[in-house]
Amino acid sequence: MILVRRLARPMLAATFIDGGIDQIRNPGNKSVRADPVAPTLAARIPGLPQDPEVLVKINGATMATAGTLLALGKLPRVSALVLAATLVPTTLAGHAFWDAEDEGSRVQARSHFLKNLGMFGGLLLAAVDTEGRPGLAWRAQHAARGTRKAAKVAARSARREAALGRARLT
Repeated sequence: MILVRRLARPMLAATFIDGGIDQIRNPGNKSVRADPVAPTLAARIPGLPQDPEVLVKINGATMATAGTLLALGKLPRVSALVLAATLVPTTLAGHAFWDAEDEGSRVQARSHFLKNLGMFGGLLLAAVDTEGRPGLAWRAQHAARGTRKAAKVAARSARREAALGRARLT
């Protein structure tokens, strides 16, 4: 499984690194598509600029950075979540097939939308991959189970000691 992770992470990250660098270098075309989404996004997240071109560049830098971290296996779960978060506005702004005017562009946009949906699924899998180590929920559950067992043993021991103490008194 280690080999699969080492191969799959850079493969998944490559699109984001390439796309992120392209967004930084050539934000023009993408900022036109981001124009309808940018004000809504900026209103919901404090501190984000309203200028679509600046948002596209920020998104590109985020994608390139998180993609590089994922490819290198550094903070893979966090970087996968960050990439998944960047994918949502990118997909909604760039591949809104439901708004396409002609059949050809609708088919192409739907294809890209579904591709991004698949990548989103891969990122979610990468985000929950604990690399074979138990996750926090498993650790907490087993710690609680161990604590319950220790409490039962302690209670049994206390009853035994109390019974011995009563027997000595009589």
